[in-house]
Amino acid sequence: MTRRLPIMIAALLAVVAAVALTGSSSASFVSSTSSTGAVTAAADWTPPTVTVAAPATALKGTVQLTATATDAVSDVADVTIQRAAAGGTTWTTVCTVNAAPFACDWNTASVADGGYDLRAVAVDKAGNTATSASVRATVANALTVVLARPGDILRGGVTATTTLSNTGTLTPTVNVQYAPSGTTTWNTLCTVTAAPYTCSVDSTLAANGSYDLRSVAVVGSTTYTSAVVANVLVDNLAPTVTMNDPGSALKGTVAITATAADQHSGLARVLIQTQAAGGAWTDLCVNTTAPYSCSLDTRKLANGTHGFRAVATDRAGNAMTSAVISRDVLNTVTSVALSEPKPYLRGNVPMTATVTSNARIDSVKVQRWDAAANAWKDICTAAVTGTGSPSVYSCTFATAGVADGKYDLRAVATSSDGVVTTSAVVTNRVIDNTGGKGLDIQTTNGGTAGRIDAGDTMVYTFSEQMDLSSIYAGWTGTATSGTLRIKGGFFTSDSAEINSPSNVRLGSVELNADFALWLIDSTADVSITASTVTIDGVARTVVTVRVLGTATNAQRSTTPATMTWNPSTSVLDLAGNATSSADVNESGPEDVDF
Repeated sequence: MTRRLPIMIAALLAVVAAVALTGSSSASFVSSTSSTGAVTAAADWTPPTVTVAAPATALKGTVQLTATATDAVSDVADVTIQRAAAGGTTWTTVCTVNAAPFACDWNTASVADGGYDLRAVAVDKAGNTATSASVRATVANALTVVLARPGDILRGGVTATTTLSNTGTLTPTVNVQYAPSGTTTWNTLCTVTAAPYTCSVDSTLAANGSYDLRSVAVVGSTTYTSAVVANVLVDNLAPTVTMNDPGSALKGTVAITATAADQHSGLARVLIQTQAAGGAWTDLCVNTTAPYSCSLDTRKLANGTHGFRAVATDRAGNAMTSAVISRDVLNTVTSVALSEPKPYLRGNVPMTATVTSNARIDSVKVQRWDAAANAWKDICTAAVTGTGSPSVYSCTFATAGVADGKYDLRAVATSSDGVVTTSAVVTNRVIDNTGGKGLDIQTTNGGTAGRIDAGDTMVYTFSEQMDLSSIYAGWTGTATSGTLRIKGGFFTSDSAEINSPSNVRLGSVELNADFALWLIDSTADVSITASTVTIDGVARTVVTVRVLGTATNAQRSTTPATMTWNPSTSVLDLAGNATSSADVNESGPEDVDF
């Protein structure tokens, strides 16, 4: 056995060498198994979540940095907190923590004061890595001094506020200083020995102009200086302003102007105002740029003395008011009224206008509306009649010079300073220089045909509306009793006329047929009425004579005929024109009258 042991070892070494060289072995396996097993890959492919806490204040000395990290599967292996210069890309490890809470101390004195970005990098136990968003921190281990800008433009009392950081147990003295802009000639405005480092200064102690400001904190022999607050303007000088003369008596629309200037901060606005005697000042306009001017309609002001002034304010708030200029406002005040003529006009019609004015009147004209020209046309120029106030102006309207029809009228007064005043319009005056005429004569049967008896009518139609009182004195067209007379003729046909009342003026009607018994007149009681009827768009007067009973001595006519009406010229239309006496023949085919 001892002799075989070296041989067995040598053989085993040979086998191992062969396997190493070929990657396989020629040895054969004489046994097997039916057992099976599952082989799986790693189960965590999700990186952890991680955030880093932002420091609440500026950092000084040793501070604690804190991160929060979680992993739902394999758990967090470690968290590394890193820093970089604010906005930089080079990250330096502050600490690495292997277990929660993930926090460590950072000695900020080891870095320069300034801004830093902080982040955390978390690694889970499966090797997945996550990086947090970065947060910004400020390291301030040295005392800092900040002077707040008191404003761009200073006037009067000014408050200066200085903020100190990282004073610890120190009690600095703070001096607020000023120097002309762009120089280093610093002078002390005020000194504060304890917090809060705020002081009030009188800007009038410095000449108007531009200055730089700073604050200096002194601790023993050490000074800390703020950044310079540059180009602060001191302006305690009010602008200059002058009210320009708007002229003598003011009327109509005028320009009210002022001149203003400022040497330092510049003008912010110029306000122009007016004042009635003894009243309050009223704003007219505000201008922020030159020219400083208002367009004033003085007609909105009462006549009388008014004051005008300008108030200029610069950007610093300094204000100056100009001297007051007093001027009279004198606008022409005129009223004119046209006396209304009758509704219907003919011939030469007197026109009268009444004018009241505080100015001299140059002309008064009466005008009519010309619809065709779509304009007012002069009728006549009126002359003043008599003395006294108000003034009365008269002229004559020669209506024959215009076409018949409806017209609107007005009066126009023009003052010596060109102010035009118009009266109220007098509407719908009818010019009628053409006389009316008879238009038609008709009869209707109400009883026995061809005989004058109860119910028969005779109807007179005029070409336009008539003055009914010219037909019968005082008549309004209401039913009036009368008598119809039929005159018999031997060599002529019978005629009809109103016999009573004796002053009814309708003229006579040739019947051209026999209704009376030989030469004996026939009469019948009648009722006479008048009405207005619109025919072909024209309002016309119609007079109706209604027979109330059978005519005396009457006979029956069976002869068709055309009646002829002879109108009376005593009948007048509404304008007073006489009716034409021209014969009017019965319209329509011949028929048996009555």
